[in-house]
Amino acid sequence: MPQKNDSSPEQLNIALFSPSGAVQEAARIRMAAKLLTQAGCTVKIDQSAALKRMRFAGTDEERIGAFNRIAEDKNVQVALATRGGYGLSRLLDQLDYKKLAASGKKWVGMSDFTAFSLAMLAKIGPSKEAITYSGPQATAQLASAEFDEVTLNCFLETMRGQLEAVGFKTDSSHVDGLDVKGILWGGNLAMLTSLLGTAYLPKIKGGILFLEDVGEHPYRIERMLLQLLYAGVLQAQKAILLGHFTAFKLTPNDRGYKLKTVIDYIRAHCKVPILTGLPAGHVPTVLTLPIGQKTQLLVEGRNAFLVF
Repeated sequence: MPQKNDSSPEQLNIALFSPSGAVQEAARIRMAAKLLTQAGCTVKIDQSAALKRMRFAGTDEERIGAFNRIAEDKNVQVALATRGGYGLSRLLDQLDYKKLAASGKKWVGMSDFTAFSLAMLAKIGPSKEAITYSGPQATAQLASAEFDEVTLNCFLETMRGQLEAVGFKTDSSHVDGLDVKGILWGGNLAMLTSLLGTAYLPKIKGGILFLEDVGEHPYRIERMLLQLLYAGVLQAQKAILLGHFTAFKLTPNDRGYKLKTVIDYIRAHCKVPILTGLPAGHVPTVLTLPIGQKTQLLVEGRNAFLVF
């Protein structure tokens, strides 16, 4: 899937931190650190990464402290979240976005981390400094029994500035020939929807929006997509990319209602091209995607390409 240039590998200094939910097994943080070290990276585990305060990885102050420590550490290039869960929503009005953007760090995460990525883009505005990344979680995709080397390679190549494009298969043959450019943005559907009406949702026009989620029944996914539709968010984009929606259970009461029903319904009510199949979500194989970067989307048959 990834397409890269041939520049020599750069030594990466990565900090692992926990800005959201508590990591239940601290050993998984060490597993991820070992994997990254074996891949040639220098890894630092933040002092608060394994904290547990109720369901959170530390108090609000402790988790904000992790952001600030990493921003101030001149040796760290990449800040990789250990997991999602819940917790970043509590911090959005307390983070120093100018400081974090000016630090030059590459902030990477997914799921709950979407709240931070979108807030950064909203507060700083589309720029190189505001780019964050939707990518693997250290204790999920990297320290997983289902570990996929494609996920790690894509992450490392992106962090080293080697990745020029990624490709994926889509079942959306009706968009063959699509060629659009726009700011790539999005992430977890529930997190993005929760930011509607706040100062932390960027107002992106003519963008390429990608969405994924976990543990949400298709009717809930439809409800959130309709909220974005009625709020004018979907129609303002040039294209919408759907990743994986996983870990839900259909019931007899659904009577044939399923995820495809939702996608077909939204397509019928939104004239923006909607593609499926993006490797993003709570699955082993995920791309590392630059949120806030001007990106070109090309579709040839059932092959879709994102060019950065």
